[in-house]
Amino acid sequence: MRRVLLILLVTALLPACATSPTGRSQFMLISPQAAIVESEKAYLSTVQELDKQKKLVKDPKVVNRVAQITGRLVTIAEREYPNSADWKWSVAIIDDPETVNAWCMAGGRMAVYTGLLDKLKLTDDEFAQVMGHEISHALANHTAERMSRAMATTLGVVAVGIAADNHGAAMVGAAVAAKLALEYPNSRTAEAEADAIGMRLATKAGYEPDAAVTLWQKMGAKGGGTPPEFLSTHPSPANREAALKAMIPEMRKLNTGGAMAAVTPITIEQ
Repeated sequence: MRRVLLILLVTALLPACATSPTGRSQFMLISPQAAIVESEKAYLSTVQELDKQKKLVKDPKVVNRVAQITGRLVTIAEREYPNSADWKWSVAIIDDPETVNAWCMAGGRMAVYTGLLDKLKLTDDEFAQVMGHEISHALANHTAERMSRAMATTLGVVAVGIAADNHGAAMVGAAVAAKLALEYPNSRTAEAEADAIGMRLATKAGYEPDAAVTLWQKMGAKGGGTPPEFLSTHPSPANREAALKAMIPEMRKLNTGGAMAAVTPITIEQ
């Protein structure tokens, strides 16, 4: 039995073929669709808990601002990536003034912490760059990649446990997988992809590409001894600002400056 299980684990570790929107080969043990299913479960559980704690923001001014900006970004996302048109796009605005963070799960489930807006005093253009970046992680299947990396680590632990006939080690492996899937940072390659795709989305939605640079300047200034939570899962190499600046001339050609005819409606969790 141990031998059969080891063979199954080794087989599972063989990466599936997948390609990112930039043409990069991706390591996948979990399909994008499976990542969407699991992300939805986690998101709904999180929203339910936030609702119980009265942590979901209902202020019309904040709700309308977030809905309008994310709606414009999603409109472009669905146009550029038709497979995302049937995603359940939604945003939980979390009342947490000390947390500077935002994220987007596979399948379009998003969250914004009030600390991001308040502590950094983000302009609409800067906020659009944040959410464009986060949405891009979902569009590029980075969630599935992170989960796959976590699973690969966990399967290694489980394999050792099975080989040593150690039931405890196998159980620990399952726990580690669940934890790592949430805590693994995106790779620098994934971050660069999200920067490029996100700036394109935001620019096509009518927002200024220069805001991508001022956003990271604000984020860096806010870092100090206690970096924002955003930076813990978004590794920021020293040349990131330069890379963003280099993309601006090309991005300017994409911004028509006109108003959008229609904006995709976004569900705000309340």
